[in-house]
Amino acid sequence: MNPSPNETDDHIRQLIATRPILIFMKGEPDFPRCGFSARAVEALREAGARDLAWVDVLSEPEVRARLPQISDWPTFPQIFIGGEFIGGADITEELLGSGELARKIQGVGVHSAS
Repeated sequence: MNPSPNETDDHIRQLIATRPILIFMKGEPDFPRCGFSARAVEALREAGARDLAWVDVLSEPEVRARLPQISDWPTFPQIFIGGEFIGGADITEELLGSGELARKIQGVGVHSAS
């Protein structure tokens, strides 16, 4: 039996609230299944992220259907840092270029020393 939309929304909100860095993506960080997801993971790692939490929206259709209503963002990947919605691949890359992505990652305390 599939979870109700409310149960799925609660699950999504709990994931966002309890994971310092969370990416809802197509595939997995080491095996992305779309170019945008690959670009977002690369930007996060380049900014020093470690311990990335992720959800493969291709294997969780309820999450894929409900998250756009929660974030008000229609596409994937969707990146959250410290519970804050950051955006997708393009915005994440822009934040990387400005140095803001590394600052956000450092702010949640899950950055590498490099």
